[in-house]
Amino acid sequence: MHLTIAHTTTFTYDTPILEAYTEMRLRPMTASGQQVTAFKLTTEPAGGVRRYADRFGNEVHYFDVLMPHQRHVVTAASQVETADAPAAPAPAALSLLEAYDYVAASRFVPFTDAIRAFAAPHNTPADPADRARALLAAVHGALTYERGATDVRTSADAALGLGRGVCQDFAHLMLAACRCLGLPARYVSGYLYTRPTEAAAPASHAWVDVYLAGQGWWALDPTHNAPQSGHYVRVAVGRDYGDVPPTRGVFKGNAKETLAVEVSVQSS
Repeated sequence: MHLTIAHTTTFTYDTPILEAYTEMRLRPMTASGQQVTAFKLTTEPAGGVRRYADRFGNEVHYFDVLMPHQRHVVTAASQVETADAPAAPAPAALSLLEAYDYVAASRFVPFTDAIRAFAAPHNTPADPADRARALLAAVHGALTYERGATDVRTSADAALGLGRGVCQDFAHLMLAACRCLGLPARYVSGYLYTRPTEAAAPASHAWVDVYLAGQGWWALDPTHNAPQSGHYVRVAVGRDYGDVPPTRGVFKGNAKETLAVEVSVQSS
């Protein structure tokens, strides 16, 4: 599937700020059967944009605005070819760092008593793939999708207690349950295309990769109780949302910042 993505982020300030430093994780990956055919990131005010790869292999663009301003607009335009199912490379053992990162608790993925109790019924000697499927269904059934019930600082145990949340919360609860049972799992951020005839859904999305020994990473979406398909565009991976925010930065000045994001994903 050929997908075109437009992602516009607008920063506004109630009084002029002196300067700002910003990092963006917006460029889709070329991996797992996904191919980026075009990508362009522009800023207004215009400035030099540089990039680096973080320790998870995600591409990060960063830039400074070294002048007083009250508004800053960043636009990322991408064209991506996706596969019906992620292409699985030859299975490779996790590195020691990956084995630690993706099994340990993290900022938004704590191992609380509530999380352990939620995961415990699925701690069976079943095939790891069957265990992952069971957890996928369990997480999907445990939370009701509700915008505004949580925010980007909500942890997996808090979402479980509320019984509702958004895709980020579904992903965090899935990560916590998998890791409690010894299944390595990582957070995936990206986009989801929905057909015009389908119910409207946020274009930005989050799901989970579960590592199966001898098979590699298996991409699962607990929000929709489904594996990743050609409708998904992968952007970044990490231990949890804290590793892959679309934007992160600091500014100098005594002002209140307002952030507005517009995302569209279209098939062509």
